[in-house]
Amino acid sequence: MTRPPLYTRRPFLAGLLRQLPLLAVLLAVGVGLLMVTFEHWRRGLVVVGLALVGAGVLRLSLPLRRLGFLAVRSRPVDVVLLVGVGITLTAFALAIPGA
Repeated sequence: MTRPPLYTRRPFLAGLLRQLPLLAVLLAVGVGLLMVTFEHWRRGLVVVGLALVGAGVLRLSLPLRRLGFLAVRSRPVDVVLLVGVGITLTAFALAIPGA
């Protein structure tokens, strides 16, 4: 006897599990913004940029049913935008001369 899938047995839990990639990205961005708040702006912006690159990698590698709200547009558009903005932010943060 096979068990029914999780989304029919426990739809709320299945919905939460589907949002884990987005939660991981949001937590990393939150950590980066806290670092910016406490005057470690360069490291904080690098963390935010790398979180966006990580979101692009997750969007590229995970199937659509596991992405939740991390999938907004088509896969190529999401990946190019997330990775492009992440690399640009990281490059700007590292290129700005500072103390």
